[in-house]
Amino acid sequence: MTAAPTRSPRGNPATPPGAQPAPDTGLTREWPLPFAVDVPLTLSVHRRGPRDPAYATDAAGAVWRTSLTPEGPGTLRVTVRRGPSSAPGPPGASGQPSAPGPSSVPGPSSVPGPPSVPGPPSVPGPSGVLGPPGAAAPGRVVGQAWGPGAAWLLDRLPGWLGFHDDRAGFTPRHPVVSDLALRYEGFRVGRSGRVFEALVPAVLEQKVVSAEAHRAWRFLLVKYGEQALGPAPAGMRVPPAPRTWARIPSWDWHRAGVEGVRARTIITAAAVAARLEEAADLDPAEADRRLRSLSGIGVWTSAEIRQRAMGDPDAVSVGDYHLPNAVGWTLARRKTDDAGMLELLAPYDGHRYRVTRLIELGGTRPERHGPRMSVRDYRAI
Repeated sequence: MTAAPTRSPRGNPATPPGAQPAPDTGLTREWPLPFAVDVPLTLSVHRRGPRDPAYATDAAGAVWRTSLTPEGPGTLRVTVRRGPSSAPGPPGASGQPSAPGPSSVPGPSSVPGPPSVPGPPSVPGPSGVLGPPGAAAPGRVVGQAWGPGAAWLLDRLPGWLGFHDDRAGFTPRHPVVSDLALRYEGFRVGRSGRVFEALVPAVLEQKVVSAEAHRAWRFLLVKYGEQALGPAPAGMRVPPAPRTWARIPSWDWHRAGVEGVRARTIITAAAVAARLEEAADLDPAEADRRLRSLSGIGVWTSAEIRQRAMGDPDAVSVGDYHLPNAVGWTLARRKTDDAGMLELLAPYDGHRYRVTRLIELGGTRPERHGPRMSVRDYRAI
């Protein structure tokens, strides 16, 4: 059964598959939420500072993202419509939502129900953690997109929101983790599928404070990114293509506050960007090997990329300045180092990033007594 064609924000029928959407109309699709999803929380890992030109929220609570997809630039707006839907899905559909074309809207039949396991699960989520049978549907996610990459973005929106996030085997071993999992019930590990776009800001964040990296990201996107298509909030930009990153002159890296080591890493990665994108479809160990084969990409950077681009729930950011103490203090009320952090996270093998993200969101940290890391400004050198 095919539902009525979805409509653009202006009320016109959505562009048929394969056609170029007009910049001001775009495409619209909807999916039933198979479990509670906090859209802003889940997508917030892609935000690089409060003034990120590639990420914004509006007064209605919608999240806006831009991306340079394989089909071209695109702008995405994501909202949640609460309440059950009257639009039925295609008969006989099964498996996770497959991001259908703009003329079809799948119903709840496309979302798997909870398996038959005794007792209610302790942590909400898919694969045995959906909540008690008969729970009310939490609503529908609405995706709107503009530009040549609109359909590509909508195809992958369920993945961005963690529709494929498998929490089977995630069992809280600490009361605080159980509390955090319930408090942030709507958090999912999503996957953007854009490796190079996750790599650039991760490299910019190497060995510097966040404010310094965010300043550089904003400067480079404003100068070299394209203006976002569609009715995006003012100032939004699409991240540049790899070839553009490779051609940024040394003086603009300097103006952005990026020293030669990080600039060379990004330029080197840009030269093999197509090869790096293939890592999105590899198993985590092979993806890690491919990323770390690139000069300037170490354990920390690889984990940061895999968390966002591939949705790896076990990618631990070893080498992070703050994370070991946050994990140590939250789980054991003591400061620790990377080795101690990995020891504390060992019971969560397969879901270690999930736990560290929960700790980042709501864990505790020891009091600061020493000096903070200073914000360096390479522009003054």
